[in-house]
Amino acid sequence: MNLTLTKYVLPLKHTFSISRESHNFQDSMVVSLGLNDKVGYGEATANPYYKITFESMQQEIESIRTEIENYTFTTPEDFNQFLNKKHLSNFAICALDLAAHDLYGKILNKPLYKIWNTDNSSYPITNFTIGIDSIDNMVAKMKEQPWPIYKIKLGTDQDVAIVKELRKYSDAIFRIDANCAWTAEETISYAPELKKLGVEFLEQPLKADDWTGMEQVMHASVLPVIADESCIVESDVEQCGYHFNGINIKLTKCGGLTPALRMIKKGKELGLKVMVGCMTESSVGISAIAQLTPQLDYVDMDGAMLLSKDIAKGIKIEPNGNLIFPNTGGSGITLL
Repeated sequence: MNLTLTKYVLPLKHTFSISRESHNFQDSMVVSLGLNDKVGYGEATANPYYKITFESMQQEIESIRTEIENYTFTTPEDFNQFLNKKHLSNFAICALDLAAHDLYGKILNKPLYKIWNTDNSSYPITNFTIGIDSIDNMVAKMKEQPWPIYKIKLGTDQDVAIVKELRKYSDAIFRIDANCAWTAEETISYAPELKKLGVEFLEQPLKADDWTGMEQVMHASVLPVIADESCIVESDVEQCGYHFNGINIKLTKCGGLTPALRMIKKGKELGLKVMVGCMTESSVGISAIAQLTPQLDYVDMDGAMLLSKDIAKGIKIEPNGNLIFPNTGGSGITLL
């Protein structure tokens, strides 16, 4: 296979802030895998919380470049198994795994959702994320992007007041993501008022390892709670099943579509709601997530919508949230 690694600095429409960081640009690595006349594309974005940079991923992959280029490609699953023996970070594996799936589907000339025997006539609508900002700016972002479901980032000293104010300007469904910023007591206290304000669920209110606190929340919260930072890899799903109502799977964190498919299956077996989220990827990463949507209860795949300039075309998200799937195989990605 022919391997290419490309760095992109993705510009955001607005400064994006969560409880622990803010940024105006998103570093991203796009991997291309070529075989014969087909090219598959995958992506993983840098992330300071997990100490991942473009350079760290590049160094990892370059260390096994010869092995990748000499690899006899058969299926993405076999390729993922090969990668897992090479001691790469899950972010680096994700980019390669997504590229392998896109390549495989293009070879077969079938979109991934069809290869997986799923029906794309029904799927959840993505939420649109409103990052932490002044209330006026958060309202302005909502007005700029009317949407049926908003994910609102919180983790301030006026969280409930923010939601009360935003509710004045929209009748959309609200989802709250505190990114580990609350205590169990705060979560339990905020939940009744947030429920009255039309909040659907709370995402990762507590620190990732606060299992004792999450047990309290599970018993006392009037709103469902979805794991994010507590659910990174496959082995986390079972523990989350005892402490959350659902899980948010991130392809970059778990290592791509191959493990994500197993996590979706395990989550459903445990009776959990299953969500897949993004990490501000371009349409390269978002188009891969879109292939999973027929299997999901919720999805957060607005990454490319947050960019002022995209680098690829693939899945198209219409103004009402409906998806137009590419006609090409795999994830249907073409670089611009």
